[in-house]
Amino acid sequence: MNYIYEGLDERKNNMTGCIPVDYDFIDTFKLNIVEGRGFSKEYPTDETNAFIVNEAARKEFGWDTPIGKELNIANWKKGTIIGVVKDFHFNSLRQKIGPAVLYIEPPHFEYFSVRVNPANVSQTIDFLKDKWQKLVPGETFEYSFLAEDFDRLYSTETRLAKILIIITILAIVVACLGLFGLSFFAAEQRKREIGIRKVFGATATAIAIMSAKEFARLVLVANLIAWPIAWYIMNKWLQNFAYRAGIEIWTFLLAGMISFVISLLTISYKSIRAACANPADTLRYE
Repeated sequence: MNYIYEGLDERKNNMTGCIPVDYDFIDTFKLNIVEGRGFSKEYPTDETNAFIVNEAARKEFGWDTPIGKELNIANWKKGTIIGVVKDFHFNSLRQKIGPAVLYIEPPHFEYFSVRVNPANVSQTIDFLKDKWQKLVPGETFEYSFLAEDFDRLYSTETRLAKILIIITILAIVVACLGLFGLSFFAAEQRKREIGIRKVFGATATAIAIMSAKEFARLVLVANLIAWPIAWYIMNKWLQNFAYRAGIEIWTFLLAGMISFVISLLTISYKSIRAACANPADTLRYE
């Protein structure tokens, strides 16, 4: 809703998030009061004309010390700011934490929030269901876990991650099949060369390393092409989030190492077999 305070230009559309809470909200969600105090039943006026704002609201309002300042929410609720709470997420992480105002407003209560011990969740739910049926008979008992509610905010990302994992596995399988076929073809093409090298004293290890180097160059070139493309795509995707992790160089180095290992394992069978072949069989008809 829009907000008004003394000295503010009322012609501007100044908006803030509004969260109706009760006296136990801050303790239940373990929020931190950084200035002033929380709501208390010892102060009867807290229910009618008291506000707690988050740090983003204090910054938005331009107040160094908002305690004691008067605030008007949409010409509907007027009161005094009694405390400042540390910023907390009340929307998706795609959005930057905006200003928020907390106030006591029983008619707007829609949910009970209960902090439970994870060791006996099923027993706790049965207990809550029993109490619910006694306190509000005839009303359906429905519940959800806050962690799951937040997870649903990222259902699109979860589906995208699953799709990308499947595509990645398929791409790796196809690439390995291609490498295996390429190594088979290269070994057949160089069969006589390998036989001659062995006749002149080359060891099977040296020949296998020689073959691996050629494919390692191809994998290196592929990585050098893929890294900037991957960085650009990931960076563009992360722009959708106000709070995001950085893209570290070690991620690309690790991906490169994994691709090298997979490629070497793929071509090793044919390379070692060609290197260990009897040169007499290879050169018999030369």
